[in-house]
Amino acid sequence: MIKPAPAVIKPMAEIAGLPVDDDVAARIANSIGPAFEGFAPIAGTLPFDLEPASYVAVQNESAR
Repeated sequence: MIKPAPAVIKPMAEIAGLPVDDDVAARIANSIGPAFEGFAPIAGTLPFDLEPASYVAVQNESAR
């Protein structure tokens, strides 16, 4: 997992209807980057990992 770059954040914000300029995209990337780096050692090892949509799949698997 890599931390998101401003070039990734800017189009994501625009798709969400919250356009940001380059400076704001860079500040967002710098702000959330440490969280991505903190989760990197365990990424892919958690049942729900980073995608909450997998909750139902994990719940159904546990019920079997």
